[in-house]
Amino acid sequence: MSASLLTRRRLHRQRIASGKFESAAEVVAWLGAVQAQDYLASLWAIGLRMREATAAVVEQAVVERRIVRTWPMRGTLHFVAAEDVRWISTLLTPRVIAGSAARLQRDFGLDEAALAHCRKIVTEILQGGKVVTRSALYAALDDAGVDTAKQRGQHITGRLAQEGLLCLGPRAEKQPTFVLLDEWIPASRTLARDESLAELARRYFGSHGPATLHDFAWWSGLTIKDAQRGIELAGADLQPETLVDKVHWQAVDAVNIDDASDLHLLPAFDEYLVAYKDRSAAVDAQFNRQVIGINGLFNPGIVIDGRIVGTWKRRLDPKAVAIELHPFRPLLKKELAAVNKAARRYGDFIGLPVQVSQAGS
Repeated sequence: MSASLLTRRRLHRQRIASGKFESAAEVVAWLGAVQAQDYLASLWAIGLRMREATAAVVEQAVVERRIVRTWPMRGTLHFVAAEDVRWISTLLTPRVIAGSAARLQRDFGLDEAALAHCRKIVTEILQGGKVVTRSALYAALDDAGVDTAKQRGQHITGRLAQEGLLCLGPRAEKQPTFVLLDEWIPASRTLARDESLAELARRYFGSHGPATLHDFAWWSGLTIKDAQRGIELAGADLQPETLVDKVHWQAVDAVNIDDASDLHLLPAFDEYLVAYKDRSAAVDAQFNRQVIGINGLFNPGIVIDGRIVGTWKRRLDPKAVAIELHPFRPLLKKELAAVNKAARRYGDFIGLPVQVSQAGS
């Protein structure tokens, strides 16, 4: 199988090219987790996998506590389904916490005594169902003698979220908010470790497959040994296939639709790229730096036939959104028409008319 055919299958399994969902919660549960440190990009990552969606509809799923934004894996913000937040975090955050403990103590003075003090203060601030903006929470911590400057506040809140104390609530006037997890999501699934490994493997390969063992380990942050165990525990729900000279796994019920000729405008950090250790099937090596910056930032991508053929930038103003294309090659007339169609869909999603231009034109 060619690399192009492999990525086109992934477009279908990720529900970018077909089989759109009705709700944001369905999208997030299907994917297992959606990377979300770029908030507006993550809304579009969910919206483009829905039949009809607006940014407001996706945000309403946060308000209704159907999806949760927190730090469940790789030390990075993700959206997860509310019913999955505890078992995923319980499985994946201990390794992140252990791996970051020395740095938090060395660079930010966050040893166990300092963290215990932070837990106490944050609980007192948020308890009683309070939804507190990030700036207000940091100010309250500062007033209590806990310095939040120079990213210390971000590391405090991230660590407390990994421990299951808090999570992010709905935005308030474009500001992030924090809530106590046990008050915001009082009940969700809990699974034994082996059950969690099996379920995570089913979710990942069901929605991201075909993918390799190393892709799964990268995405989840599991060790190779634990990732392999997850595949083994998933048993007959997954099937292997050798593609592009590597063993790939996918769900046994996967319907492989090998035509994905539509053009897609993917957001920054979309699961289509970030969820795989090996991205060579989707991105030519000569364009790696344009797609993934030296600082590890994943740029929004233009996808045709499963391949990244350029990047795009968005500039918002109150009356319109300007989309500037940065193609790696000249786009055909029919491709430009498809770009305009995809851009209009994005404009509908955020509720603004769209103006499309190419860099240098």
